[in-house]
Amino acid sequence: MERRAFLASTAAALAAPRLAAAQSGPGSRVLRFVPESDATVLDPVWTTATVTRNHGYLVFDTLYGQADDFSVQPQMVEGHVVEEDGLRWTLTLREGLRFHDGEPVRGVDCIASIRRIAARDAFTAALMAATEELSAPTDRTIVFRLKKRFPLLPNALGKTGTSMPAIMPERLAKTDPGTRVTEMVGSGPFRYLAREHVDGAFSAYGRFEGYKPREGGPASFTAGPKTVHFDRIEWRIIPDPATAAGALMNGEVDWWQQAAIDLMPMLSRGNRFSSMVQDVSGNLGTLRFNHLLPPFDNAAIRRALLGAISQADCMQAIAGNDASLWKDGVGPFPPGTPLANSAGLEVISGRRDYDKVKRDLAAAGYKGEPVVMMVAGDYPAQSAMGLVAADALKRGGLNVDLQVLDWGTVVQRRAKKDAPQAGGWNLFITFLTGTNNFDPASHLGLRGNGAGAWFGWPTLPRLEALRQDWFDAPDLAAQKQVGEAIQRQFWEDVPYLPLGVYYQPTIFSRRLTGLRSGFPQFYDVRWS
Repeated sequence: MERRAFLASTAAALAAPRLAAAQSGPGSRVLRFVPESDATVLDPVWTTATVTRNHGYLVFDTLYGQADDFSVQPQMVEGHVVEEDGLRWTLTLREGLRFHDGEPVRGVDCIASIRRIAARDAFTAALMAATEELSAPTDRTIVFRLKKRFPLLPNALGKTGTSMPAIMPERLAKTDPGTRVTEMVGSGPFRYLAREHVDGAFSAYGRFEGYKPREGGPASFTAGPKTVHFDRIEWRIIPDPATAAGALMNGEVDWWQQAAIDLMPMLSRGNRFSSMVQDVSGNLGTLRFNHLLPPFDNAAIRRALLGAISQADCMQAIAGNDASLWKDGVGPFPPGTPLANSAGLEVISGRRDYDKVKRDLAAAGYKGEPVVMMVAGDYPAQSAMGLVAADALKRGGLNVDLQVLDWGTVVQRRAKKDAPQAGGWNLFITFLTGTNNFDPASHLGLRGNGAGAWFGWPTLPRLEALRQDWFDAPDLAAQKQVGEAIQRQFWEDVPYLPLGVYYQPTIFSRRLTGLRSGFPQFYDVRWS
């Protein structure tokens, strides 16, 4: 941390390596942005990478949008009509929608897109499982005939989590779901300038003059009118925090998505930059178990470890004592989201009693066997959180073989089901973003469908049954009741250990206004 601060101050004083020149600042029509990483995969349906989702919202649009209060609003659709006791939905597209190649957006494009999304996304798959027939009687209408009611149909088609429910031309949407789409033709506010892309360094997007914003209503999260004020958006990939900070201070970039916490005091001096937390639902710290292998195939052992972790310690390791950047006392649903509740939180609250954890582990049958825990050393927030969690598990009597790896290796290795001595694993650390995981439809960590579940592959039939109950709930009040039941079952099954919520700040020129909440979007943003 001290080294990073030194590098940053040096970069600011002597000037960071110069980036490709482009006019910016008030009066400019170019916005220069430092993203979390390069979007190495461009297809926002194929991958769950958040950087690809952010890229997707530049290029593509969605049938529905999600407002700041998590309500779902019509976006590409003008509206819908529900008939036949909830079993027939007719969606009508807005007039004048066009793709970047000049072709009109038609109902058949939407149908092909929905089917492709459903092959990759659990929420949309649940909608299609409830669908008897999906058709496009006209170019502007889409009709769902359902086998049973599915009140969350708009939510499935307007969700903000990955994979993005992007609408593509039929010719692209018919691409095998297991194959990436590489030609970026959407109907969103910006065109992807493929010829300008430089791997690991640069991407560019040009304003789509044919984009037709929705009329009326507030601009909120991914909902409402999307008004473009820049002719060009440039993504400058700068992995090193000191270099990114220097580029921001030198005026070579205008907006840094994931500002390093330990550089914020330096960047906050004076009156040049503003900061905000865009994703108010935060990042859920997660310690994931491999449910296929001993000892974590034993739910009693997983439950015993609930008493070992201090969420406050994990979060303070990332963001110190700045309580605006983290919260403890957190269950599976992010604080402030519709299903967040207090059911059973006492199991992770209060003083940590490591002697009790040791007794509970022994009573559950743990015999001191080593467990491999993977932590990404090149991901500062994960690393800090993971080292604290590993220490707490050791103090609770777990024989932890801590392996500090690069994030790319963690990503590859966590997909292996082999025993640890054959390259597998028992535990790994990550974040689940709140925008992806605030309800049971898309929450990766709550799935208990065995081989089809997220890495760790738990088989948790009661959680799966409650997830279906949530889909069937007729209104928000009923959904909240199911959410409480899911949280109670979560503490019984313990698919992972929740480590708290971290709120990542973004920093930008104070002359930039109009930034939306949720994640980086590039409409409404303008120079003041």
